[in-house]
Amino acid sequence: MKAIRAHAAGGPEVFALDELPVPAPGPGAALVRLAFAGVNFIEVYFRTGLYDPGARPFVPGREGAGVVEALGPGVEGLEVGDRVAFADATGAYAERIVVRADRLLPVPPGLSDEQAAALPLQGMTADYLVRTIGRVVPGDRVLVHAAAGGVGRLACQIAKEDGATLFGTCSTPAKAAVARAAGCDHPILYTEVDFADAVLAATGGRGCDIVLDGVGRDTFAGSVRATRVRGTLVLYGQASGMIEPFSPRKVLGSRTLVTAVLFDYVREPAELLERWRRVASDAVDGRLDLAIDRILPLAAAAEAHRLLESRATTGKLLLDCR
Repeated sequence: MKAIRAHAAGGPEVFALDELPVPAPGPGAALVRLAFAGVNFIEVYFRTGLYDPGARPFVPGREGAGVVEALGPGVEGLEVGDRVAFADATGAYAERIVVRADRLLPVPPGLSDEQAAALPLQGMTADYLVRTIGRVVPGDRVLVHAAAGGVGRLACQIAKEDGATLFGTCSTPAKAAVARAAGCDHPILYTEVDFADAVLAATGGRGCDIVLDGVGRDTFAGSVRATRVRGTLVLYGQASGMIEPFSPRKVLGSRTLVTAVLFDYVREPAELLERWRRVASDAVDGRLDLAIDRILPLAAAAEAHRLLESRATTGKLLLDCR
């Protein structure tokens, strides 16, 4: 089978399309023939070495969708031919992948293969940020960074459905229009104004109840300023790099800082399935509008990473693994 492997730490050029043997599923696992793999910033962190991938070369990719091709011993509740998706596997930039059966997500009728590959990571991330950590209620003011991006756009839709007033940072007028269509009441062009100043001006100096920050170093100080006293700042990513060490009381005052990773909110199979079924149902029913920016061939994984890191995308990037 064909698979993308990172042979060293570095830029997208470390990727190579290699020929590997088809893996066999062990006990409690399934072999999935992939249709599409999702491209996410966590794979950038593993590629560059910000996160430790273990031994190199390695096949990146946590997310995808396809069809069960073979079952290992002891697997129950799955059949060969079932359509499935996943969000926390290892090695999705490939034609086939072995996944623990209890981490596979059933793809409901009405959800295409493309949608099934695009939804798990970003959809469930938006869900736990807004509904589990943020606990957004009507009247809350919420700031979403990268509001036209994959997680940001979905978080805007969920928070708007839950009654929030939304502020969202965007880099261009075109992306501001995307954010507004997703429910963002106040798109802020951070390339033209200080986003924290804009939030404070619009809220009479109070700030937002909840700030969702997946950018990290470049936005952290402003995110703190934009969070109201006794509000909550959720740091769930570091697309611009890790924030510098700081004195919590001096910087945060009476604000709550939460650092969060999706995988800690889907640890148990029952919790994973509940969160997945909620966002998948929202997508099938049209309450969540998925935006797929583009689909590239598996061999173009390096180009996909260049696009992702350049902030040149609006919506999800997928690799066609067929």
